[in-house]
Amino acid sequence: MINRRPTQRGTRARSSSRPRSASRSSSSGQRRSADPRSVPPKNPSTPGRRFRTHESGGSPPRSRGGRNSGNRSGNGGRGRPPNGRRSSETGGRPPRPRRSPLKVFLWGVVAFLALTTTAAVVAFSVVLARTEVPTPNDLATTEATVVYYAGGKHEIGRLSDANRRASDLEQIPLHVQEAVLAAEDRGFYDHGGISPISIARAAVNNVFDSGPWMQGGSTITQQYAKNAFLTQERTWKRKIKEALLAFKLETLVSKEQILEDYLNIAFFGRDAYGIEAAAMAYFNKPIQNVTVSEGAVLAAIMNNPGRLNPDENMSTLRGRWQYVLDGMLGQGWITETEYHSAQFPEIAQRQAGNRLGGQTGHLLNAVHQELLALGVDETEIQRGGLTVVSTFSRKAQRSAERAVRKLGPESRTKGVRIGLASVRPGTGEVVAMYGGKDFIDDQINNATRQFAQAGSTFKPFALAAALENEVPLKSYWQGDSPAKIKGYELTNYDDESYGEITLLEATRESVNTAYVAMEDAVGVDRVADAAVRAGIPKRTPGMNLKNLDLTFVLGTASPSAVDMANAYATFAARGERAKTTFVRRIIDNNGEVLYKHEPSTKRVFSKDVADTVTYALTDVVSRGTGATARDLGRPSAGKTGTTDMNKSAWFVGFTPQLATAVFMTKENKKGIPVSLSGTGGRETVTGGSFPASIWTGFMKGALKKPDVAEFPDPPKGSLKGMDCPEILPPDLEEAPLGCPTPEVIEEFGPDPGLEEANPEDPEQLGPDQGEPNQGESGGEPADPAPAEQSANQDGTVTASAEFGAEENARTSGKKNKKKSE
Repeated sequence: MINRRPTQRGTRARSSSRPRSASRSSSSGQRRSADPRSVPPKNPSTPGRRFRTHESGGSPPRSRGGRNSGNRSGNGGRGRPPNGRRSSETGGRPPRPRRSPLKVFLWGVVAFLALTTTAAVVAFSVVLARTEVPTPNDLATTEATVVYYAGGKHEIGRLSDANRRASDLEQIPLHVQEAVLAAEDRGFYDHGGISPISIARAAVNNVFDSGPWMQGGSTITQQYAKNAFLTQERTWKRKIKEALLAFKLETLVSKEQILEDYLNIAFFGRDAYGIEAAAMAYFNKPIQNVTVSEGAVLAAIMNNPGRLNPDENMSTLRGRWQYVLDGMLGQGWITETEYHSAQFPEIAQRQAGNRLGGQTGHLLNAVHQELLALGVDETEIQRGGLTVVSTFSRKAQRSAERAVRKLGPESRTKGVRIGLASVRPGTGEVVAMYGGKDFIDDQINNATRQFAQAGSTFKPFALAAALENEVPLKSYWQGDSPAKIKGYELTNYDDESYGEITLLEATRESVNTAYVAMEDAVGVDRVADAAVRAGIPKRTPGMNLKNLDLTFVLGTASPSAVDMANAYATFAARGERAKTTFVRRIIDNNGEVLYKHEPSTKRVFSKDVADTVTYALTDVVSRGTGATARDLGRPSAGKTGTTDMNKSAWFVGFTPQLATAVFMTKENKKGIPVSLSGTGGRETVTGGSFPASIWTGFMKGALKKPDVAEFPDPPKGSLKGMDCPEILPPDLEEAPLGCPTPEVIEEFGPDPGLEEANPEDPEQLGPDQGEPNQGESGGEPADPAPAEQSANQDGTVTASAEFGAEENARTSGKKNKKKSE
């Protein structure tokens, strides 16, 4: 008997083979098998229902559908039949639904990412847990860069004074803290050590913003981690360590402590570590008294103390200062009134420390500047523990200081500046330098500063240009004074006239008029080119390469002592120029050599030209204006230089081992050059006086042990006289370059048919020519004048007697005056 039971209210029949409407059997009259999973509800009193109970004779219902089957009826259940069985109408197992391949792939990707992320988090956690963070006290043990003499054993000094002063955050005004945040990390209190948003924003702004300041993505925590515990190298390895330390710090200490430590170790330039030391260095006041504008200056400087140094780049610092104020206004840390009323503050002058006294400061500063030029980071210089071996010779440096002290002027020296620089030919190494009496009193380096006119020390460059254009040492030039050449009125030293003299003589006696005439014939542009090739920088004050004139050879330019020493070193090296340097090696704190100087040379003159110039300059020392240098007692070459109104005096000379330049100049209180007259009791200070004496004293000490070296012999033919015509033919308008003025043959000369008068034939003599000329005292007759020019033993040609007595006196004789420049 079939038990007919109504479907429960609120349920829907479930069938896998028919539509839902087929489950309704009240109107169709069809029979359906009872669902064995159906269980009567627990409440038998529900109205309108019939239930099977024990009293009706039936056995208790048996559940076959699991623990939840008692809540389901017939086809009214919501899920699949228990145990995967269908209703009795269809029988058998239902087919498994097919899984989409895309879903399988996506689930696999999700699982892989989950595993990878989990592994990364675990690994990061392990590494982070094992990362040790030093305490801020460890920062006090940072090493300074040490500079040594060339031997690498004796220390010159250190490039860091480690001037560090710590302050509690409460002592630092809030507006100073905010200025630092505006400059370095405006979201400092919002991130957890690193800020991906800041990194992305900085990258976008740096690409699309054309402003002068590049934005960085590093947080203050990262900067603190880098400055305190890591190196300055730019590698991914260091960046990963930096991120780990930043995370670690954020979990160990508070934001306030990180900011305090950061402000106490940051480098601000002027040897100042920490914002307290910076306030004293730049404003001579404690940090508590720093104003909003002053705080913005300190915050601006800490971004790049080298580039934003107020002593050298004030305009750049002002731009960064404005950037900081803009950030403070944008963050609401200052008002519009404070922003518009802010004025750039006055910055105090830098105070030098005693560790830089004497010449030490000049030497260390020169090394420091070259390290920056080589690309060494300022922070690494100050805290990196580098070892720098300089090019300075300890023996030569002591000799330079001793020579200036003993051989320089002793009276009326107020305002006198003396500079000395010595360069090793072929390498460019500066072995000694005298920059001034005391770096503490005056930080201007007289050896590297370009401010004293070179005078006649520029003449060797003109000599080199002449030799390159086949004008020999034995060429002749007009040396009278005064002279007017191409509109320029010129005089020699002491207005001395020399007549027509050779180029060698003009070099020996430093004859201005002869050299300007030669420069005019060769070309002033060629002379300037020779100076630049020798080693004089193009941007030297007074060079005026785009507007040259004939005064160039007289040394109107103002090179430094280092420039002049290196230019003469080019001649000593037989025409090879080297780039000057103060640094031999740079070694890091692990002993690794980071840099080693390799001489960079270039041939700029042929050996013949350089050797000929050297020969002429040895003549200056042996017989000319540089005779003081003969006391050196070894082969030497050099040139004196004295400028108009005696405002500077030079002596530049060399041996095969060293080239050295010494100069003197004098300034008034305003720094304007004035005459050296009266200095040291001398009416006139020439290059052959104090400068030559200092040069000789220095070279004696610097070359005390090296063996005496000889200069190469001058090239064959360099001292040969020119083949000059004695009489200028009608087809020539002027004599060849460098030849003396010959006699000119008139177009209409004497009748060639007439016999030449014979002075021994009385019949051919006139009434006044019958007797030979007697001396004034009636003695022996005077020697007749020669009919032709005669050559001296050295190959030079004297003037012809046919010029007349007056011409002979001018061309072959010199006025009896003291030899000088």
